[in-house]
Amino acid sequence: MDDLRLDGRVALVTGGGRGIGTAVAKRLGAAGAHVVVNYANSEDGARACAGEIIAAGGSAEAMQADVRDLAAVQAMVDDVLERHEHLDILVNNAGIVRDTLLLTMSEEQWVDVVDTNLGGIARCIMAVGRSMMLNRRGAIVNLSSIAAAHPNRGQANYAASKGGIESLTRALAVELGRKGVRVNAVAPGIIETDMSARVRDEAGKEIKNRVLLRRFGQPEEVAAAVHFLVSDAAAYITGQVLTVDGGIGLS
Repeated sequence: MDDLRLDGRVALVTGGGRGIGTAVAKRLGAAGAHVVVNYANSEDGARACAGEIIAAGGSAEAMQADVRDLAAVQAMVDDVLERHEHLDILVNNAGIVRDTLLLTMSEEQWVDVVDTNLGGIARCIMAVGRSMMLNRRGAIVNLSSIAAAHPNRGQANYAASKGGIESLTRALAVELGRKGVRVNAVAPGIIETDMSARVRDEAGKEIKNRVLLRRFGQPEEVAAAVHFLVSDAAAYITGQVLTVDGGIGLS
C-alpha cells in the first residue's frame, strides 16, 4: 500500500544496534526511509544494521549518542538536521533492564533503568520535537512493554519506567497534536531478543502457556506495528498504546 511507504523521510531509531531496534530500522529502511541507526554501546550491531539496509537498496547510517546525555542527543539530532534538513520519524527504542526486588535494589539500579528508559525518551523528544513542530509534521513511537500493566516480580524499576512512557506518550500527544506531530507507543510482550533471554530461560514454558497464541513474539512483528504507526496509514492515530503480546495480557 502506498500509504505505508516512507520515501523521502528521515527516521531516527534509538537503540538500533540489536533486537527490536534493528528489526525496526530494517523495516523502515525497506519502506524507503533514510534510517539513522542510533547506538550507545552496540556499535558493531548498529553498523551491521545500517550496512544491511544499504545492501538491500536502502539508505542508512549509524550514529552514536547515549540517550542519558541530552547534549549528545542534541548534537546527533543537529547533525542529522544539518545534513538532511528534516527529521520526520523518531522511534524511541533504547532501553535496559536491571531486574531485582525493590527492597534489595540499589539506587543505581533504579536510576539507571528509569533514566535510560523514560528519561531517554524525554531527551530525544526534546531534541527532535521543535523541528517537527516547525515542519508541522512528524511521527513518534515510544517502545513500552506489557510490564507497564502486567509486571512480574523484580520489575519495579522497569515497570515504572514503562508505565511512565505510556503516560508521557499521551501527554505529548496532547502537546504536539495541534502542530501535526503524532505520538504513539507500542507495548511488546515476550519477544525473542537478548533482553528477554533470562526470563525465557527461567520460565519459558509457563509463559508460553499464558500466551494465547502459544509462542513468543518476533522482533519483526513489533517492527510491523511501529511501521504502521509512523506511516500515513495511521495518519489519524495519536496518543495510543498498541499492544503486541500474543494475547498474554488477556490470560
